Amino acid sequence: MAIYLDSASVREAETAVEMGWIKGITTNPTLLAKSRLPPGTTLQKLAEISPGMLYYQLTASDLEEMLVEGRAAYHMIGEKTMLKIPATAMGFQAVARLSPEIPCAVTAIYSPAQALVAREAGAKEAIAYVNRATRLLGDGLALVREMASVLKGSKTEIIAASIKSPEEAVAALQAGADHLTVPLSLLQEMTTHKLSEETVADFAENGRGILG
Repeated sequence: MAIYLDSASVREAETAVEMGWIKGITTNPTLLAKSRLPPGTTLQKLAEISPGMLYYQLTASDLEEMLVEGRAAYHMIGEKTMLKIPATAMGFQAVARLSPEIPCAVTAIYSPAQALVAREAGAKEAIAYVNRATRLLGDGLALVREMASVLKGSKTEIIAASIKSPEEAVAALQAGADHLTVPLSLLQEMTTHKLSEETVADFAENGRGILG
């Protein structure tokens, strides 16, 4: 299992990587648009910071343009590149052509059938928007369970995105997700609990250690 930072902020990436347990960074066009830097510059800086894969989502809709964009992203980012390709008819064609040369993830999956096609097209990962699927379909965790069922035994893994709470993050993994991608605020929230703070305070008040 891996937990990724979902952000295109260089400052947030630096903060997350300092935590020591983040495995990579996922971006999307909306996040890149929030950066004060040009997208290419942002990606290059994030690639330098990321301890693992850096996810870039294609914005082109024409097949040939998607192939050009995917290869350009790989040339820019290098070996850390993971292409995020939308779950559309054209997107699946792009995955089938790009996956033999560049790792690909299919994003914005809303049905187990799309997960199945992602697998057959050669995607390494299938990305489910859990909270968004709950709002639009009624049960995002059920979507993850169905995806896990059709992908069982394959090499295609599930990333749970659109996670809004620590409880939802855990539930997504329990439903069958292999990995999580969450914003910095949620990464920080996942590390704390009121009872943990109270317990540590008790130890600090009543205990002793080697530093006195």
